[in-house]
Amino acid sequence: MNRSNPMNQEALNPKAAKPAKRTILRRLLSHHEIATLLLLLHAPIDAQAKPEIPMLQEAGLVEQVPNDFADAAKIRLTEAGNAVLEVLGIAG
Repeated sequence: MNRSNPMNQEALNPKAAKPAKRTILRRLLSHHEIATLLLLLHAPIDAQAKPEIPMLQEAGLVEQVPNDFADAAKIRLTEAGNAVLEVLGIAG
């Protein structure tokens, strides 16, 4: 019987498909940060509206909306921000 071991096949084939790179948050989100993500789930908000915005931007969970007008900058969720809410069972 000639059974091939999948582990041996991976070692022989270095170009085998690798799992997608997973990113993780470097720290837990505060309840204020999660509440801000929830606000952004429905619509962009002013960049100055919440003090948590800079930390969420640093974590890659929110981004500034391109704005052609001179009004206040708006902030929206990124794909990573949406993914956090999906994991929490809130967005989907």
